[in-house]
Amino acid sequence: MSHPDLITVAMSAPGAGHEFPSKEVSWQKRDVLLFANSIGCKADELHFLYELHPNFSVFPTYPLILPFKLTDQEVTDFYARSQASPVPGIPDFDYRRVVDGQRKLTILKPLPTTSSDKKFELRNKVVGVYDKGKPGTVMETEQSIVDKETGEVYSKTVSSNFFVGQGNWGGPKGPSTVSYAPPGGKSPDATHVVQTTMETAHLYRLNGDYNPLHATPEPGQKMGFGGIIIHGLFSWNSAAHGILRELGGSDPKNLKEFQARFASPVRPGDQLTTEIWRMGNTQGGYEEVRFVTKNDKGKAVLSNGRCLLKVVGPKSKL
Repeated sequence: MSHPDLITVAMSAPGAGHEFPSKEVSWQKRDVLLFANSIGCKADELHFLYELHPNFSVFPTYPLILPFKLTDQEVTDFYARSQASPVPGIPDFDYRRVVDGQRKLTILKPLPTTSSDKKFELRNKVVGVYDKGKPGTVMETEQSIVDKETGEVYSKTVSSNFFVGQGNWGGPKGPSTVSYAPPGGKSPDATHVVQTTMETAHLYRLNGDYNPLHATPEPGQKMGFGGIIIHGLFSWNSAAHGILRELGGSDPKNLKEFQARFASPVRPGDQLTTEIWRMGNTQGGYEEVRFVTKNDKGKAVLSNGRCLLKVVGPKSKL
């Protein structure tokens, strides 16, 4: 039984429980094809790359792009949009100095290949805002993609954003996060390698994530990255693709949950290797899989990697 005083404390934490206005989201088949291309889907996975394939499907992590894209087909001003919704009770943070912390996606129902027959909306609420002192502030939010007419939830994403150098405002430190380390002393069950190019981020941003940090060197220079870095969500989504391809038969129905922490920046041209371990334990037919993605120097760029997957082996003919 919950203690009422604890509930009061949780809800009275600055920003916690704040709901942003719901926003319409929409996508076309062309958006679905672009996303699959931008995260590295291969020519033998035509069900992600060809709209007339009998099993044409949305890649299952696509819901993560919708909070950026909303209904737009044209490019948008990332900074203006980011600043549009202040959260009561916390400082107005500078979105020119924000990076992704981590993401956890839970897929409840696959999205249709176009939203044209239904009305979908993004519901977004603050889970907590945590003051980490001099390094900065973490804001944790939960985004749901919902059928506006029926209220049916298709996916939930818990996200944390890190506002660099924007701490020490007197907020709560927040809970420590659970760590999902790979099993010690065991070789990976599979690996997946992605070679990024100088243009990787320029293609990925066309999905709707137009943060200038990933397109022009100046923001990254100001933030201490030395120039352009590739979207953390490119690495996140391309790792999801690699794991689904290597262990899940490239079948979108086989992915239930996917999460990872953004551990260090990826630079254009980096080679990314995802090492993947089966944990052997299952939940409702989905096996726990852990992973880490490293750059050419062996430094982790995605840590805390965990997903729930129906393991069927490498890609089967769909």
